[in-house]
Amino acid sequence: MNETAVKRPVTPGVRVGRASFVWRPWMVSVTLLLAAAAFLVFCLSIGVGDFPIGLPQVIATLFGQGERVDEFVIMDLRLPRALAGLVVGVALGVSGAITQSIARNPLASPDILGITGGASAVAVFLVTVSGGAAAAIADSVGLSAAALAGGLGTGLLVYFLAWRRGINGLRLILIGISVSAVTQAITTWLLATADIRDVARAQAWLIGSLDNRSWGEVWVALWGALALMVVVSCVAFHLRPLHFGDDVAAGLGVRHSMVRAVLLLCAVLLAGVAVSAAGPVPFVALVAPQVAMRLTRHPTPPLVASGLAGAVLLIGADLVARTALPLTLPVGVVTAAIGGPFLVYLLVRANLKRRM
Repeated sequence: MNETAVKRPVTPGVRVGRASFVWRPWMVSVTLLLAAAAFLVFCLSIGVGDFPIGLPQVIATLFGQGERVDEFVIMDLRLPRALAGLVVGVALGVSGAITQSIARNPLASPDILGITGGASAVAVFLVTVSGGAAAAIADSVGLSAAALAGGLGTGLLVYFLAWRRGINGLRLILIGISVSAVTQAITTWLLATADIRDVARAQAWLIGSLDNRSWGEVWVALWGALALMVVVSCVAFHLRPLHFGDDVAAGLGVRHSMVRAVLLLCAVLLAGVAVSAAGPVPFVALVAPQVAMRLTRHPTPPLVASGLAGAVLLIGADLVARTALPLTLPVGVVTAAIGGPFLVYLLVRANLKRRM
């Protein structure tokens, strides 16, 4: 056999200081296109409303060249909602990519693992239980911070329950589904026994919505997400060896237990930040990494592309909920309509692979 016939082209590498990575032109091109798409839907979301503003005027205003009327409408009224959608979408996309990469299972996401369910249960508890310590916590800490703490506690509980000399992806998902069922039962019981006015307020939060976002909520979510992204970017270099198993990762000098714990903690906190800012928006963390993985032709969910895909999906769903339907709906209704069939597709595809 000719020796040249069995040789494969070597993918060029790039070294920057002590860091090195593989240069993938297709992946970079798709990531840039996703960034452009995220910016486009971001600007379109700002321009849509009772006072429509054209795309050129929106872009000019964002860069400080717009009219005073446009500046008031965009900066004070519409930008917090659009920016919240961008931050929440990126946070959910990256969180889903981390959990799916560590569990090595496309079904692993904050929704399936019970993280958003735990955040929801704590938030509903504070909304429906009147007086006493619950009201004091809600007033001093705020509903968003309490939801973040609930998501973090649930994520840590799932991690410790799934730990058996390491983390197995299937065990992590099964325990996450069990914890999610428990938190859902607690949430249902709280709603069934609460005052009807508190139930209406809790249900509006549980659906997942970007309505009436304030600059305070946006800044907390933005700075929290940015801080977590810095940590993820510092540790993500060690994520790739984990796909080959703990023995291979240890042979390459990767402290796999510590890396996995830090990344899972960041994924839980990113999901908690997203839930605290917009409520438990379903299926974005599940769908975005899988879409990004297929678009980039990468064997595992890419973090940057997953975050951008999550932003496009969430802002686009919010745009559809506001414009394409007969009545305005929360964004969680649209993402559930998209994510439900996609989850069925993943289950059917996994079942077909198992039979082959």
